[in-house]
Amino acid sequence: MNSPDQPTHGPSLLDHRAAVAAETARFVAGLRDADLTTAVPTCPGWTLADLVKHTGSVQRWFSGLLHARIQEPPRSREVDLQLPERQEDFPDWLADSATVAARAFAATDPDLPMWAWGVDQHARFWARRMLFETLVHRVDAELALGRRPTVDRPRAVDGVDEFLVNLPFATPFAPDVAKLRGPDRTLRLHATDGEETWLVRLRPDGFGLDANADAAEAADATVHGAAADLLLLVYGRLRHDAAVFTPDGDKDLLTRWFAHSAF
Repeated sequence: MNSPDQPTHGPSLLDHRAAVAAETARFVAGLRDADLTTAVPTCPGWTLADLVKHTGSVQRWFSGLLHARIQEPPRSREVDLQLPERQEDFPDWLADSATVAARAFAATDPDLPMWAWGVDQHARFWARRMLFETLVHRVDAELALGRRPTVDRPRAVDGVDEFLVNLPFATPFAPDVAKLRGPDRTLRLHATDGEETWLVRLRPDGFGLDANADAAEAADATVHGAAADLLLLVYGRLRHDAAVFTPDGDKDLLTRWFAHSAF
C-alpha cells in the first residue's frame, strides 16, 4: 500500500479540491428554504445556523493557512469571516466560503511542505481535511432536516482512510484518543461493497493504521458495512451496533474504540 502520507484507497489529490466545491454546493442546496434555527441532533447544542457558520469558518481558516504557507502550529484561529448579520444570508456566505477555498487551492502547490496536525506535512493535507469537514457537516444538516444522506463511495473510502491515518495525532483536540491502547489488539473495518479493509493495531503505547496488513489476517474485532456507513461510523454519526453493520469478535474492544475515537 501507499505510504502513510498518501491516500491508501482514495481518489487523487485533485479530487479533494474539486470535491470541496461539490460538497459545499450540495450543502447549500439542501439549506434552501430551511429553518436555520432547526436543532442538529448529531451536533448537540447546535442549530443549522451554527453548523453553517462552523463549516464556512473552517473553510476560510484553512484557506488562510494555505495562503500563509504555515510552517509551525498557528497561534491564533482568528480570520476575517465576513459573516453576514442575517442568518438567512448564511447559505450564500457558505457558498462564497468554498470560493475562498478554491482561490487558496489555486494559489498553492499541493506538494508544498507545510505544517499540519496530521501525518501529511504538505498543503494537500488541508484540502483533504477540508473536504471531510464539509462532507460530514453536510450529512449533519441533512439528518437534521429529516433527509436520508448519501455519500459517494470513493469519497467515503477516502474519508475512512483519512480519519484513521490522522486519528493518532488528534489528541490535542480529542484527548480521549489517548485511551486507545492495548496489548497487541487489532480492530478491522471491512467495506462490504468493495474490497477495502482497514486494520488498526492497538499497542501499549498507542495505536495506528497498519497499511501493510494482510487482508486475510484475523482481527480481534471487526465491523462489516458499506463504505458510506463506515465513514459515518468513524465520525460517530452511526453506532457500531446499528442494523447496517455486522460486528464480529471482541465486543468490549469495539465499545472502547468507538467510545474514544470520534472527533
